[in-house]
Amino acid sequence: MDCEGPVTVYLGVGSNIDPERNVPRALELLRRVVTVTGVSTFYQTLPLDRPEQAPFYNGAVQCQTNIPLPELKRRVLRKIEAELGRVRTTDKHAARPIDLDVLLYGDAVTCDEGGRVPDPDIGARPFLAVPLLELAPDLVLPDSRTPLQALVAPMDATAMTPLPEFSERLELKEPT
Repeated sequence: MDCEGPVTVYLGVGSNIDPERNVPRALELLRRVVTVTGVSTFYQTLPLDRPEQAPFYNGAVQCQTNIPLPELKRRVLRKIEAELGRVRTTDKHAARPIDLDVLLYGDAVTCDEGGRVPDPDIGARPFLAVPLLELAPDLVLPDSRTPLQALVAPMDATAMTPLPEFSERLELKEPT
């Protein structure tokens, strides 16, 4: 089942295993399947509940696609994760070569075995909300009708270190 037209999708992208290689490679693979229309600044952040792990590189990607949400998750994002060596386990805070999550899929509000959309962590995790706000400053979350700006304003993002040189390299990458 195809959508009637392209849908604007926002993805969260993270890595704490060789992020300098895995994030650009994930975006290269993603660009083969969807139209990437924006890449946020990426930030170095501390891993949640795992001080022994390497820091994460986190950011967001805006894209356009006709691929239905379940198919996007299963056949595109999970495939890219697997290709880059990600093995999903029950440990939600495990180190990972790449993590690709649908933050928003148009105005969809849904919950299935693949998770909830909009991602409920947007309102709790600055490393998701801040890059998303950069890409969509006027965004209103479709489930709560809350402006993203209102969620980001009280967040403490001081532990997020911008990676401008890394981010610039991602923006300049063209599909191969």
